[in-house]
Amino acid sequence: MREYYKRGRKVKGKGMEGMSIKSGDKRPTKSGAGMTAKGVAKYRRNNPGSKLKTAVTEKKPTGKRAARRKSYCARSAGQMKKFPKAAKDPNSRLRQARRRWRC
Repeated sequence: MREYYKRGRKVKGKGMEGMSIKSGDKRPTKSGAGMTAKGVAKYRRNNPGSKLKTAVTEKKPTGKRAARRKSYCARSAGQMKKFPKAAKDPNSRLRQARRRWRC
């Protein structure tokens, strides 16, 4: 286990180390990118204290799930500006994940 900094605090964990599409932890781009429930469970085991959750995919979420989706869409819109090459490619992980979250 390695140590890294998150929001100015030292945190122990592996991060995304060892996560792959082949092992079923991440979705391939053709099926919407992002992480699977299995991948999220593995990440939370490897990174104690993590609050990672799966994508909000329902059409009209309410309450906290709606707020989470709105927040994700705003963050990923910033990624679209930062990585224009990925933003232009309809098959990029970024674009596919945004489609899955219905951004």
